[in-house]
Amino acid sequence: MADNHTAPPRYDAEEHVVDKPIFADESAHPTNLPPILLDDEGNEARHPTDEEMKTLRRVSGKIPWIAYFLCLVEFAERASFYGVKPLFVNYVKRPLPKGGNGLGAPPKGQSQAGALDKGSSVANSVSQSFSMLVYALPVYFGWLADQKTGRFKLIVWGVIICGVAHVIMVAGGAPKLLANGKAIAPFMISVYLLAVGAAMFKPNISPTLLDQMPNTAPVIKTTKKGETVIVDPEATTETIMLWFYLLINIGGFMGVPTTYVEKYVGFWLAFFIPLLLYLPLLPMLWVLRNKLVLHPPGGSNLGHVMRILGICFKRGGFKNIFRQGFFEVAKPSVIAQSSNPIEVPWTDQFVNDVHRAFQATAIFCFFPIQYINDNGLGEAAGIQSNMLKSDGVPNDVIGNFNSLVIIMCIPIVNHLLYPWLRKMRIHFGPIARITLGLAISTIGGVGYTVLNYYGYKLSPCGNLGTSDECVDAGKVADVSIWWMAIPYSLGGISEIFTNVPAYGLAYAMAPPNMRGLVSSLNLFSTAIAYAIGLACSGVVRDPYLTWCFGVPAILGAIATPAFWFIFKHLDKEEYVLSHENEYVQDAPEKVKEKL
Repeated sequence: MADNHTAPPRYDAEEHVVDKPIFADESAHPTNLPPILLDDEGNEARHPTDEEMKTLRRVSGKIPWIAYFLCLVEFAERASFYGVKPLFVNYVKRPLPKGGNGLGAPPKGQSQAGALDKGSSVANSVSQSFSMLVYALPVYFGWLADQKTGRFKLIVWGVIICGVAHVIMVAGGAPKLLANGKAIAPFMISVYLLAVGAAMFKPNISPTLLDQMPNTAPVIKTTKKGETVIVDPEATTETIMLWFYLLINIGGFMGVPTTYVEKYVGFWLAFFIPLLLYLPLLPMLWVLRNKLVLHPPGGSNLGHVMRILGICFKRGGFKNIFRQGFFEVAKPSVIAQSSNPIEVPWTDQFVNDVHRAFQATAIFCFFPIQYINDNGLGEAAGIQSNMLKSDGVPNDVIGNFNSLVIIMCIPIVNHLLYPWLRKMRIHFGPIARITLGLAISTIGGVGYTVLNYYGYKLSPCGNLGTSDECVDAGKVADVSIWWMAIPYSLGGISEIFTNVPAYGLAYAMAPPNMRGLVSSLNLFSTAIAYAIGLACSGVVRDPYLTWCFGVPAILGAIATPAFWFIFKHLDKEEYVLSHENEYVQDAPEKVKEKL
């Protein structure tokens, strides 16, 4: 898609136009588009035959330039978010260092910054409740975007609210407020405003990005070398989402400079740097607004989904909920042949997509255990780092190995591993990738467990090694903090194979007018992990830290093979996106008019 005057329409399997893009300036685009199928470069194309699907090499399609700019928008938002988030624990947990500069930075010889002196449990509660809201509130905002506002409007409002939050957070780091103990009010206001703004932004940016992809079903293309290949929408989605996740983690790496600034200068500057990165967001969105393919809110299909569930329960019974064919009874073709035929405003294809959306939601139910093994229960990993030998390194900087490894590995996966697998005709489907990610995160959880065991064993304070009294006195275990880079790195690798496919599944397995909602359900799985961490705040401390890592690792070892056996059949299905028109094209005329 070169510009807003040449954006290709979307097509269905019968090679008819089914979904005309909606642009900010609708008058700039033709309303009668030719009923032909195009490849990713705008040339006439056709769908592959069954034989070609089995034999031809699959390739990723051409990525529109506008998609890369949306990835940059995500980078700026995540850089500001992750620039401040790692600072929350030290800011809340530890006291304003005596002999420091009054801005939270410790004097020479002390390793940790601090401000509010509220202790580990409160710090864990603030951090976990903030993160839980960031990932739970998108359920509402994803639905709102589908139903009323559209995605772009909520993205803009989210950016505005987050910007206000960053300004308040910087102001709350003023030395007078820190000295008189009044910094907590502006800090808490800014934290939860930031959560609301991020919750508006997050469920809508990835569907908007995938809306820019020109092809939604496999098509035949001849390369410049004369090879006939299949332009695969699954490969295209995976490619752009790897770029998306790469820039998320480049932004996430902003926690490195801010943690050093926190230690050597203080919190106000550490909060101010992410604000500077955030400032270009609104101008970027303003420039992009007329270039994007934007689908207006079409009214959520949630009401139809609830009615389908009611029919399934009434005609199929609760006992069949976990059996194959549970949703079949809600298909119009089946209803028409039943003893009690009724008219319904959807097609068989819509029922199939509702079934797929529920499958996607079931897949996401396994993600909390992956996240906990990736990052530790609650703030357990950050707390663990306090009792290890740091040699002057800020304790919260080590967590950035997660983002560093992702940044290093994504180009390898995107440009070497996945193209090689496609060349060898090996289908490494999303379920296989997620299973591998779950397994790697479980190994990371074992790494945290072993490290904490030896931390307690070698600490002068035993299983009270993370206490302030022990840490401030310099009594740390003779175990280098750099060992934590191993489980952090394994967690990063696991995210490449779990989180990236999840974005594509949330988009592909949802009805078009529920993509914001289903994407938010993917995020909600992370909220569940944070809710578990919040509920366990009372035990995320000495002397229970080893169990905080060990129990999730055991659960991960059980969940990984279970996930594979439950969902492996989905890797055999072809990746094709549905369009709203497919849900009404076979319905009665009066139903079409009503919709």
